Amino acid sequence: MKALIQRVSSARVVIEGKTAGSICNGLCILAGIASGDTEDDIDYLVNKLLNLRIFADSSGKLNFSVLDIGGELLLVSQFTLLADTRKGRRPSFTRASPPEEAENLFELFVKKCRSSGLKTETGRFQAMMQVHIVNDGPVTIMLDSREK
Repeated sequence: MKALIQRVSSARVVIEGKTAGSICNGLCILAGIASGDTEDDIDYLVNKLLNLRIFADSSGKLNFSVLDIGGELLLVSQFTLLADTRKGRRPSFTRASPPEEAENLFELFVKKCRSSGLKTETGRFQAMMQVHIVNDGPVTIMLDSREK
């Protein structure tokens, strides 16, 4: 499982002209579920992203996690994070989990993030979405559960 984490001052997902989810001061997480991913991959990423110290203290040092600041989470399913671009000009997505499996694991990911007590919003699985992000810093970090 891959997760692209962006520290944001605000973020929202719009589907068919309507806001599906929005947050302030927290993390926007684009999550890609790979074939073979399990609950262990989700647990690893949830623990990592909730505790990653990427928010500044009063002296500007990155000492606080999203949990420490009581931030918010916006989770967006993003299978294109698993693109293989090694051959040709069109990306291959064969590394991505089949949609029915990916949706179940993404919902588990959402549930585990919500259990942190932080406000957690989402887009809609397999929908065409516009993601509006005000990246703070900018701070953008890629996590991969297979690189633990």
